[in-house]
Amino acid sequence: MAGGRHGEARAVHEGILRRQSARESSARTYARALPIVPVRARGLTIEGADGRRYLDCLSGAGTLALGHNHPVVLEAIRRVLDSGAPLSVLDLATPVKDAFITELFRTLPPGLADRARVQFCGPAGTDAVEAALKLVRAATGRTGILAFTGAYHGMTAGALAASGGAHDVQVTRLPYPQDYRCPFGVGGPRGAELAARWTESLLDDPKSGVPLPAGMILEPVQGEGGVIPGPDDWLRRMRRLTAERSIPLIADEIQTGVGRTGTFWAVDHSGVTPDVMVLSKAIGGSLPLAVIVYREDLDVWQPGAHAGTFRGNQLAMAAGTATLTHVRENGLAERAADLGARMLSQLGELADQFACVGEVRGRGLMIGVELVDPAGPGPQPLDHHAAATDPEATPAPHPAAPELAVAVQRECLERGLIVELGGRHSAVVRLLPPLTISDEQAAAVLDRLSDAVAAVARGHEEHGAHHDRHHGPGRRTG
Repeated sequence: MAGGRHGEARAVHEGILRRQSARESSARTYARALPIVPVRARGLTIEGADGRRYLDCLSGAGTLALGHNHPVVLEAIRRVLDSGAPLSVLDLATPVKDAFITELFRTLPPGLADRARVQFCGPAGTDAVEAALKLVRAATGRTGILAFTGAYHGMTAGALAASGGAHDVQVTRLPYPQDYRCPFGVGGPRGAELAARWTESLLDDPKSGVPLPAGMILEPVQGEGGVIPGPDDWLRRMRRLTAERSIPLIADEIQTGVGRTGTFWAVDHSGVTPDVMVLSKAIGGSLPLAVIVYREDLDVWQPGAHAGTFRGNQLAMAAGTATLTHVRENGLAERAADLGARMLSQLGELADQFACVGEVRGRGLMIGVELVDPAGPGPQPLDHHAAATDPEATPAPHPAAPELAVAVQRECLERGLIVELGGRHSAVVRLLPPLTISDEQAAAVLDRLSDAVAAVARGHEEHGAHHDRHHGPGRRTG
């Protein structure tokens, strides 16, 4: 009997996937790598139509700060539904919106909340990025935008132009500091200093070809770029050089916000107060919501300068208020910092054990494991001159191995663990668990991921990969 029920569930599962493949756009992404059909979910756990259970470390790409269907979120939604309140109100004032703004402003970095304005945008984070770019252009009368290599800000035209995958270059690119694949070959504080000097020189050189821009947009931790934390000193340097030149600084906190990196907002690590913050994902408590918060002196817009039909989503505001309050009152950002540091430390052992693990890095519960090909070009210095003249020059890392990352993702799914891929070459296995994850659940996640990496590493070695180590002790940053 049980076998019959399982067979029926499997048939339903396969039928839904077959119809999705036949009817949905070829642009679909997650569905290709994760052939599951979620029917129930709670916290970290998803149950598929085939009856299988999974630990979800994708969390709606970071949207689910409290995991699936958290009781405080469900209760907030039910209260609005039962109250008879309108569900969509454009930009009219409502008690639900007032409560959301009050709670949001309570969490903002010092120096911004007491002189801030908020603009509700369309339902996705990319629309908030568009609004931020429009805002600083209107406020400054300038047009150029500074952005960073590896950035991801969304898929609409303006946001995509400021992202690392843009094809038509409309934005000036700046180097984002990182250790493992430092563009200057040194990493660490020295690499961050060189990145800052490059930016400063570009702005101050009258022949750089880059006129004074309307704004600079950056992610305090690059997510899709491969989980790369921006060094705190470098972020403070970016704040100083933009402030000194009257360039509005836009912090994209769409994925890093609401406790994800171990502080409520990722800029809090460095003490930086940006001029504009772009917020979405977790602020809606799992429902679509996107806003920008900015200094009041930038508020030069005329009525209707930026709008959106669904900017009055009452259910999302109620769910968002509940989420912001729960994270703040229960110290979940601090919890993310502590648990994330422990998870990074344990995952760092993978880099010690397996040559195909290049680096483990992250901040809080935003964690990445980069897979590399140890049989590729080895750990030679960038060149003999660099090695002779710069004692801080670091060995060139092995090539990224996206095929190994795909294999790890597949092995994780077989073990009931959902993970995302990202990074420059889609070679970084990413963990974005809910902030409510327990120690026991974290241990289960680490066990499954470690087992998956071990299985892929064994398979790779059996197919002739070399065993040469390329970076000595396992590298980890966080």
